[in-house]
Amino acid sequence: MFETSYKTIVGYSEGVFRDKGSRFLAFAYYVEKESECKSVLEQIKKEHPKANHHCYAYRLGPYKNIFRWNDDREPSNTAGRPIYAVIQSNDLTNILIVVVRYFGGTLLGVPGLIQAYRSAAEATIEQNTIIEKDIEEEFELQMSFEEMAEVMKIVKQHKATFTQTSTANTLTLVVKAKKTFSDQFLKAINGNYLLKDKVKIRAIS
Repeated sequence: MFETSYKTIVGYSEGVFRDKGSRFLAFAYYVEKESECKSVLEQIKKEHPKANHHCYAYRLGPYKNIFRWNDDREPSNTAGRPIYAVIQSNDLTNILIVVVRYFGGTLLGVPGLIQAYRSAAEATIEQNTIIEKDIEEEFELQMSFEEMAEVMKIVKQHKATFTQTSTANTLTLVVKAKKTFSDQFLKAINGNYLLKDKVKIRAIS
């Protein structure tokens, strides 16, 4: 399926679930990199040092190709996997959900744990806002300064954004275009007789 957008959350939210004395505190974060997930987890462990478990799941990237979950000493697939299932069922990416458990003294059993972690994750999603974002593709364009005006016309026509750097003789543009426009953007650059063989294009993402 040709995807041109993805769903994610706006920002931070909290949720809570209680069962037989145990408290499950859930936290959802908008993240884009695994390094951000690591930093958040370290911070939560500092804020909740007496919690029995710090379980989590995340999925990253517009194509949802980076993901991980962790049970943090709970029985296998009773914590991280149910949290991840909530991310999947809401079709979300660029999200980290951490569920911190304070044990209440009564064992919940495997079905009870699965339900508790899932419910806590669902609770924090309910307190957030789900939005849809366009997938963007990124390209590096190198040219001489003579081609800049013509290239900028095409950039604006295709609703792309850009940053630029330059040397004495060469201009480099890093252009981000919505996936819905990226093919047309490249065709417009390559098909322009004023730019033919004068602009070097390299896909970044």
